[in-house]
Amino acid sequence: MDDDGTGSGVALDDLLSALSLATDLGLGQPIEHMQRSSRIAMRLGRRLGLEDRDLDRLREASLLTYVACSVYGDDVAASFGDDIAFRAGVPHVDLAGMPAMAYMLRRAASAGSGWQRAARVGRLMASRGGNVIAQMADHCAAAGVLAGRLGLDGVVRSSIEQSYARWDGQGSPAHGGDEIPLPARISHVAETVEVVHRTGGVEGAVAVATARRGTHFDPAVVDALVTDPDPLFDELDAAPPAVDPSVRELGEAELDDDLAAIGDFCDLRCHCFAGHAQGTAALADGAAAELQLPASTRRLLRRAAFVHDVGRSGVPAGIWQKPGALTATELERVRMHAYLVERMFSRPEPLARIGVLAAAHHERMDGSGYHRGLSGSLLGAPTRILAAADAYHAMRQPRPHRPSLDPDRATVELRADADAGRLDPVAVDAVLSAAGRPTRRTRAGGPDGLTARETEVLGLLAQGLSNKQIARELSIRPKTVGNHVEHVYAKLGVSSRAAAALRAMRHGLVDPGQVPGPAPDPAG
Repeated sequence: MDDDGTGSGVALDDLLSALSLATDLGLGQPIEHMQRSSRIAMRLGRRLGLEDRDLDRLREASLLTYVACSVYGDDVAASFGDDIAFRAGVPHVDLAGMPAMAYMLRRAASAGSGWQRAARVGRLMASRGGNVIAQMADHCAAAGVLAGRLGLDGVVRSSIEQSYARWDGQGSPAHGGDEIPLPARISHVAETVEVVHRTGGVEGAVAVATARRGTHFDPAVVDALVTDPDPLFDELDAAPPAVDPSVRELGEAELDDDLAAIGDFCDLRCHCFAGHAQGTAALADGAAAELQLPASTRRLLRRAAFVHDVGRSGVPAGIWQKPGALTATELERVRMHAYLVERMFSRPEPLARIGVLAAAHHERMDGSGYHRGLSGSLLGAPTRILAAADAYHAMRQPRPHRPSLDPDRATVELRADADAGRLDPVAVDAVLSAAGRPTRRTRAGGPDGLTARETEVLGLLAQGLSNKQIARELSIRPKTVGNHVEHVYAKLGVSSRAAAALRAMRHGLVDPGQVPGPAPDPAG
């Protein structure tokens, strides 16, 4: 919790579980693969006699063991084509010596034009795979930085940094034996056997663990697995127990920092994305301040902006890096990244609110966006701002299919989207103001001159809350709410709640499901 005792309702494990889903996607594995692997790891840890604190470290390390897999996917794609397909086959190969080189050469020659395949194979042969090893070390170092920013201790951080280490010392880094932290050694076995178990059952899992005993895997961990293996794989798909937020609950400021760290890390998906999460969040927050949105709404918007593109890990880097037009299939895969962020941040409720907003960053006012195709009054003010902020910041960055746009050109393009009805003109003006660009109108406060508090009251009023219920929601007196309602009516030029609600929807002040109000109170 924060120093003032304010908790976010989100435990650290909730964030690690969400991040593990991004790892699943980058590995080309079914969703919740790393969570199932973590359950196997924890069962192995108990067999090996780990005490509670060491089990905590194991849980954290096993969820994030291969979190580095999606880092700089464009580099991996340059070597192997589809970076996700390359990683999907890794658990089935003992990646050392000639088997490793054979697998890499096979993948390098698996896709693309004849010239592309020949170039990839030539680079691998020339470096003897050294370029791939260097990439792995770079990725693991980045994952270690993430672990530090999330406040994970040194054992967990070291375990994550040694995701590609091997018991025989033939991995990266070239540590071996007991030099590799025990959580890493257990996680390496658990992740591989979870993959093999899905197709080969317990017998296949035991066979691959036994075959790699003493090479890739710690013999003691393998021995713990092969002794009565069946219970290790029971009910792996059972719903995980709800995380008690009192266990390492994050304070509000801690959650802000951790989401920013996750956003920065996921921007490493391809080199051209660097800084997009932070830049979009800054623009969105500045625009929300310009429109005098309530502090709670600003915080939600800022958090959603940090993680709005985390779903990119589920799309092959080769698609993000394509210099030409996307095919219909590629475009459909790109559209999926918006859904994926909502899936990742689906529980608990505080994260779900962030995920729903983050997933809407490509929705458009005219219904032409994705992934839900929402439009008009169904898009709240935070969604409209996030869409405009994301679009403007993306224009200012170079992409494989176009150079970066200078501020003047980006301003023209963003206004064109507003004029065409795709983006909200008010949100566009606010984002441009936050970017230090000239706007078409000067805004003093919220919509129609409403203050921040009046804007907040209007949004709740439009959801059917009575004065008393609004007072409880905002922790103010009902009489004060009544005064605000009178001011809202006067500024909007309306005389009823229904008319005010229509104006609220027009300005995007009602976020469906964001503030679930109780049934109307007739006494209000």
